[in-house]
Amino acid sequence: MADPRISHIELDEATILWRNADIEQERRIAIFDLIEENTFRPLRSVAAGHEGPYRLRLSVEDGRLALVIADDAAAPTETIVLALGRFRRPIRDYFAICDSYYQAIRRATAQEIETIDMARRGIHNNAAELLLERFEGKIETDFATARRLFTLICVLHIRG
Repeated sequence: MADPRISHIELDEATILWRNADIEQERRIAIFDLIEENTFRPLRSVAAGHEGPYRLRLSVEDGRLALVIADDAAAPTETIVLALGRFRRPIRDYFAICDSYYQAIRRATAQEIETIDMARRGIHNNAAELLLERFEGKIETDFATARRLFTLICVLHIRG
């Protein structure tokens, strides 16, 4: 029976040079939420007879995102490599707005925090839409899964 979802996700820890407590919390929440509820259907794997669930490993090398997909027994099924050039600005904007948000939580009024949070969600949503476009013809997924994957892609870009 088909089970098109991610059952396990791993980030290339060698890619991540540094992260603070706020970013670590975002990473934990994104992974937890992703495993709890997601839709993930890599089209070449499905065509080869793999119906899920899938294990996913994310890494960044030479400005490209590598999604290493394996079946639930950890046997590799395919690797998808995406250029990240179009994500540079959304990642930079997301880091900047998150920094503002974390600072606001400590000092700002509720209205100021809400305004920053709305901007943060907007950037996040736009980046998820971009990720869905980049997955076109490669991976079928839903918006919530794309949002969580974008969060993890951001974590992979932390340089300290």
